[in-house]
Amino acid sequence: MSALFLVFLLFSSASGGTNPASSPDPFTAGVSLNIDCGGAANFTSEFGRAWVADRYFSAGATGLVAEPHRFLQQQERTLRFFPPVSAGKKNCYSVPLPSGRYYVRTFTVYDNYDSKLRTPSFDVSFEGTLVYSWRSPWPEAAARSGAYADLIASVLDGAANLCFYSIATDPPVVASVELAAVHPLAYGSASTGTDMILINYGRLTSGGTLFGPGFTNDSDAFSRVWQSDADFRSLDVPIKALSAGGHRIFGANQAPNYFPVKLYETAVTTVNPSDALEYLLPVDTRLDYMVWFHFAEIDSGVTRVGQRVFDVVIGEENATRIDIYKEVGGFNAFKWHHIVENLTSTTLVVKLVPVAGKPIICGLENYAMVPLDLATVPRQVMAMQALKESLRIPDRMGWNGDPCAPSTWDAWEGVTCHHSDNGQNLVVTQLDLGSQGLKGYISDQISLLTNLVSLNLSSNSLGGTLPSGLGQGSLVSLDLSSNQHTGGIPDSLGSSNLKVVLLNNNQLDGQVPEKLYSIGVHGGIIDLSGNKGLCGVPTLPACPLFWDKRGLSTAGKIAIGLSCAFVVIVLLLIYLFCIRRQNDDYDFEFPQDLISIAAKRNRYQRQKLMLVEMEAPNSNGFPSTSNTR
Repeated sequence: MSALFLVFLLFSSASGGTNPASSPDPFTAGVSLNIDCGGAANFTSEFGRAWVADRYFSAGATGLVAEPHRFLQQQERTLRFFPPVSAGKKNCYSVPLPSGRYYVRTFTVYDNYDSKLRTPSFDVSFEGTLVYSWRSPWPEAAARSGAYADLIASVLDGAANLCFYSIATDPPVVASVELAAVHPLAYGSASTGTDMILINYGRLTSGGTLFGPGFTNDSDAFSRVWQSDADFRSLDVPIKALSAGGHRIFGANQAPNYFPVKLYETAVTTVNPSDALEYLLPVDTRLDYMVWFHFAEIDSGVTRVGQRVFDVVIGEENATRIDIYKEVGGFNAFKWHHIVENLTSTTLVVKLVPVAGKPIICGLENYAMVPLDLATVPRQVMAMQALKESLRIPDRMGWNGDPCAPSTWDAWEGVTCHHSDNGQNLVVTQLDLGSQGLKGYISDQISLLTNLVSLNLSSNSLGGTLPSGLGQGSLVSLDLSSNQHTGGIPDSLGSSNLKVVLLNNNQLDGQVPEKLYSIGVHGGIIDLSGNKGLCGVPTLPACPLFWDKRGLSTAGKIAIGLSCAFVVIVLLLIYLFCIRRQNDDYDFEFPQDLISIAAKRNRYQRQKLMLVEMEAPNSNGFPSTSNTR
């Protein structure tokens, strides 16, 4: 989608809300969040709205406007900016929110916060769709005083992603972000679906002044702000402002749009009965627009059908004829909307042409209808987020938000995307991250990149084993050279469509799959040098006995298994023998009485022997010197 330029609301602000809470109906739960970008502390504004300190950002730095005294609201004075050199070209606020439909408002200001006297150029996307474009130089009023922009869109994945994309080397900037849940059926979403973003090109109150949460104490269920129609109404037609004069207005503040009662308490009409009320609304001819009209018969002098009738002419089309009293009677809110297509001018002319009486209007809204851009396949987003963590991608590469969307932006640095085969999504086809100083490992989630054709992670400091998911059938070129990968080469690499495989200068080991090596035989390119542990194919050493691929071969494992079984059997036999031996042992200890008899017998024999020795000559032929008895 081409760039859009915002219709700026140039006024001071305040806003707030409560912390987001998990709920199946965020609107009923009152989910809202107001972020003071660059702010360091929570606070409550003078209108009672709660603001939280800066959070949920991907990177960047904080700043302060050059002339803070000119900004009445605290959240307008601080800001966050994203230098592309350190934060990357793409940065995001990723705000956790329950799925639902939301009103999103941002405040953007420059005010020479960086002392460079040059407003930056950048784009803004919401949920992967380009919504605003800022181009230098900004209008003077926007540069000095800031500008508000708002939209209504669906959040379907549990997080609202508001992203900023640098043009050239300019740092994007934002001062505040506000999000508030709206009714899921608001603004005709039942017919337009959830894949449409409504960007405000003018939300006007006729005959009244600026009002809405954050600006006045007036309420609006969606936190919408309504500005005076004076800057959009043709000045060639004299008008008269009307007021309900204290009469109660019925039919306002009702589901699903909850238009505030205050909107219908004022109106404008023409002074001359023959004049038509005319509005000049800025538009982009490349888009369709949803225009909402708000009426209430608040002139007590109109009391019957047909007294005030006028035609609504949009562009060159006479869209409808309105008789408010016929539709709803007096002092009742009446709403009508129309979709405008095929515009040829950058100004949409809306006229209320009198048929009977003078035309009257209470308010007008003009929304650009921007279809959601194609998004990356969700599973591939998961894979890329996992790789961001495992590869330790530095902030300077700007890996934030959707890897491929918006399609008009460059994808993440080093990432190439294409349309899916069915044309309904974007897919990652190439990762070129060589020489980026990466120090992590390759996540197994890479297997979810089923459209990946080329992967280059060479000349980094990546470690760990190679995941089997690298063998996806789409992969043609793989360069993991000059890293610190360990372990074996997965068999899955041999079953892919690889034509180029560069695994040289790593720490891989084990037997090389034959199918992988055959890539070189069939005309492809393969380099396995610099891996001392690889073996089993020509140009590499033979694998040791019983070695196969990542370790022991099947035969080796069987041999070890048999050996272990033999040892276990031997140990079991020894154990059984010992058990049996213990059960058959006899007690050979002599009874004490037998021991006593034997001892006496031995004593008698020793005494007899001594007498014989005394009576006989000794062995040397000399008579014994012992005395005879």
